[in-house]
Amino acid sequence: MNYRVRPLTHAMRFCGVALTVQSRPRDNLAPYAAIQYAKPGDVMLVATDAYEEASVAGDVLLGMAKNQGVCALVTDGLVRDIDGLNAVGIPVFARGLSPNSPHKDGPGKIGVPIYVGGVMVNAGDVVIGDQDGVVVVAREALQSVLDALADVKSKEAKMEEWVAKGATLPHGFEQLIAEKGVLYLD
Repeated sequence: MNYRVRPLTHAMRFCGVALTVQSRPRDNLAPYAAIQYAKPGDVMLVATDAYEEASVAGDVLLGMAKNQGVCALVTDGLVRDIDGLNAVGIPVFARGLSPNSPHKDGPGKIGVPIYVGGVMVNAGDVVIGDQDGVVVVAREALQSVLDALADVKSKEAKMEEWVAKGATLPHGFEQLIAEKGVLYLD
């Protein structure tokens, strides 16, 4: 997801299954309704069309969601009650904070494809987050992503080894720099 959706609570690491919620701006009836459909390990993703005039969730909603098994909240909107959210203890990723309360008027949708943080998310996709941000892996791509991770880890381990040995450029970059036309002008 884009950088605007970032961790706001002390708890930052999570991995779970997407429970998608489309909420209208300045309303959180749909996120409350989604709690009853949550399963342990679900990540509640709430799309608000990046609304920034009021929060979409606070510590009460999150505490109830945690009681149902939700392991994290991700929204393109705002949240409130940061001390309370930290006390709830699950990761919260959002665009920011607002003390303004939302309405509870609806409508909303649960379990539908949503667009949040620049990414299309479907119910059941895998969602992972940490201090660097949020990644969504489409359910149907999960095995291929897992298979590719071993190669990525191997390449990164080699690069870290080069750094530890004093390298100033990755192997082969002198040639790549010359081929791509990077010039130093004095």
